[in-house]
Amino acid sequence: MAVPTAASVRDENRYRPPTITGLTDLLDRQVRDRPRARALVAGPDRVPLSYGALASLAGDVAAGLGATGLRRGDAVALVCANTAEFVVALLGAARAGLVAAPVDPALPVADLSARLRALGAQAVLAGPAAGSVPVAAPGVPAWTLRVDVPPAGTASARLDTGAPLVRRVRGAAAELTDHDTLVLFTAGTTDQAKMVPLTHANVAASVRDICATYELGPGDATVAVMPFFHGHGLFAGLLATLASGGCVLLPERGGFSAPTFWDDVRAVSASWFTAAPTVHEILLERSATEYPGPSLAPLKFVRSCSAPLNTATQRALERTLGAPLLSAYGMTESTHQATSEPLPQQGFLKHGSVGRSTGVDLRVFDRNGRPCPVGTQGEVWVHGPTVARGYLGDPAETARGFRDGWFRTGDLGSLDEDGYLFLTGHIKNLISRGGTVISPEHVEDILAGCPGVTEAAVFALPDEGNGPRMGAVVVVSDGESTGPEILQYCRNRLPAAEVPDRLDVVGSLPHTAKGGLDRPAVESLYGH
Repeated sequence: MAVPTAASVRDENRYRPPTITGLTDLLDRQVRDRPRARALVAGPDRVPLSYGALASLAGDVAAGLGATGLRRGDAVALVCANTAEFVVALLGAARAGLVAAPVDPALPVADLSARLRALGAQAVLAGPAAGSVPVAAPGVPAWTLRVDVPPAGTASARLDTGAPLVRRVRGAAAELTDHDTLVLFTAGTTDQAKMVPLTHANVAASVRDICATYELGPGDATVAVMPFFHGHGLFAGLLATLASGGCVLLPERGGFSAPTFWDDVRAVSASWFTAAPTVHEILLERSATEYPGPSLAPLKFVRSCSAPLNTATQRALERTLGAPLLSAYGMTESTHQATSEPLPQQGFLKHGSVGRSTGVDLRVFDRNGRPCPVGTQGEVWVHGPTVARGYLGDPAETARGFRDGWFRTGDLGSLDEDGYLFLTGHIKNLISRGGTVISPEHVEDILAGCPGVTEAAVFALPDEGNGPRMGAVVVVSDGESTGPEILQYCRNRLPAAEVPDRLDVVGSLPHTAKGGLDRPAVESLYGH
């Protein structure tokens, strides 16, 4: 009988991510091994839905979609909040061989209609509350899905396909391949939203990498904070949890609610959650009166993504929650996560960084396409199994953003000697001022470090004849720093060229659906 060595024992105990090939087999292992385990907790009564029941509902929806005349590879838009209907529709569409395109249900009718036309969706699957879909999709059948998860009895799904399918021009969906399973729309903060096709292989690689980074398993549970129509909520919050055998609580109203958040965390015994910095700021601001402290099961970690996280907020929230707050970095084009700070047992935490690669080849190049030395700023490029092939219906943007399997992120940053990435801004946001090129993100980070400042935005102002100018707006806590005090704080820490000419204190700043700063909206409101 062989005696186990220390190395073999370590290998047996080493965490292994789930073995999946895409959306179609995402639940298979759990259905086989743990069919009665909780997959979702949903509805106002927080009723659990098992893996076996979820798979059965997805199968029913797949059968219903197969009877409509849709063909494998057809694109269907998914217009739904973070509800059981979204999860069942997504998995059902995948089982039917369709390509699902999640769309923000809160979009104005004109924007929703434009996305459906650009994609060439053959049908729309909508949740019960998506009332504007028929108006936005003339000529495209809008079918309502209702999922009932009773406290006692059997869960059921009803797909209302009353409107007949009329085949139409496929739009950009004509470029889809047999390997595709999702189309995600980019956030569109610096440009109009683009359509990113993702294959089953892209999805599987992303989910495996996220599970491995945070060692997610059947003992973990989370609360769905970020919307599922963007990669952050979809891959990190939902799919990685389901693939690893954990449980996702879907908030009653289908989205983040600060007053009920900690009750949701307690109800599902959440071991972690992921959110954008704006959500972390809200939780921190309300923590003095709302955070329940020791009455909660201890969190294993908290994750932040979708926008830069101020290091002061990171440290303060870590002290409050008693758990590491890990910054991650990703984009739609890389099927969400590209880097993350590691769990404490896996490596060093470096505040101010977004961690190290979690499955992609990550490099920083100068403007001539040459690799930058350690510590030198350049453009961040990513390459690997999670990187999409390009954009649908936009060959010019594909040529600009993708090269030989690499995606040019447009983000500026540098790598340190340990491979940790430090982001410094975005190329398209740079402000030229008196011969100095300024990263507004850097100035915003300094502003956010001023006591009392919870958020900041920096932007170019019109040249009134005396040269380029720069403005800033900040949100402050009640009774905290004034505008002149904040400007003096900047002068003590920034070169003169990077100090804003004008600074205003405002009540709030506009954000995109995934929680990032909406820069076009900021400039429209304040850049004059």
